[in-house]
Amino acid sequence: MKKQDLGAILRENAYPGRGIMIGRTGDGKHAAIVYFIMGRSSNSRNRIFVPDGEGIRTKAYDESKLEDPSLIIYSPVRVLGGKTIVTNGDQTDTIYDGLDHQMTFEQSLRARRYEPDGPNYTPRISGVVHLTGGDFNYAISILKSADGDPAADHRYTFAYSPALPGEGHFISTYLHDGNPLPSFEGEPLRVGVPDDLDELTAMVWNSLDEDNKVSLFTRFIDLESGETLSRIVNKLGQ
Repeated sequence: MKKQDLGAILRENAYPGRGIMIGRTGDGKHAAIVYFIMGRSSNSRNRIFVPDGEGIRTKAYDESKLEDPSLIIYSPVRVLGGKTIVTNGDQTDTIYDGLDHQMTFEQSLRARRYEPDGPNYTPRISGVVHLTGGDFNYAISILKSADGDPAADHRYTFAYSPALPGEGHFISTYLHDGNPLPSFEGEPLRVGVPDDLDELTAMVWNSLDEDNKVSLFTRFIDLESGETLSRIVNKLGQ
């Protein structure tokens, strides 16, 4: 698969929905994580990311306007020892609990399906970074309906070991805007990863559709020390 420019991918797509990118900086020193959310409804757009321990959670910006919290309020990022989990829903907690009980990433997700928001049946996309001995590997999963048919589940897990310098993989919930929204198809896209966190953050945020973008989280993990450097950008409150 040809390496692509993540910024170009996002600029050409008005509504990828929610997206995850995991990779390694070109200098080889950091694991890189990106997670963003977008929204078309007022309920989806009424959100911000806030720090929560070693991870983050979503929060209603205006609590008085919160309508249905079931699919929009969750912890996108949690950390368990040398593992960082990032997802687009409350399956973050499912994975965390599974890994904590010696299950694999894939086994943990067996308990979950796509989101119950027909007719979109939004896929659950998830990723995990596993630090090991100064290096790391990562995996990305998508749980989706059978091409829009809720009668069956399609489950895909993509593992990358070891992580190669200067590249990562990107997956989103949707291929593009539509009604119903078409689920992502195929392998996660191979993309380049810069060495500077602020450069990565600005590139992703500025490439997302201005009307639909909501919040962005980025993180670098130092592979020698395990120390993290993170950024949060919220459209509301800027």
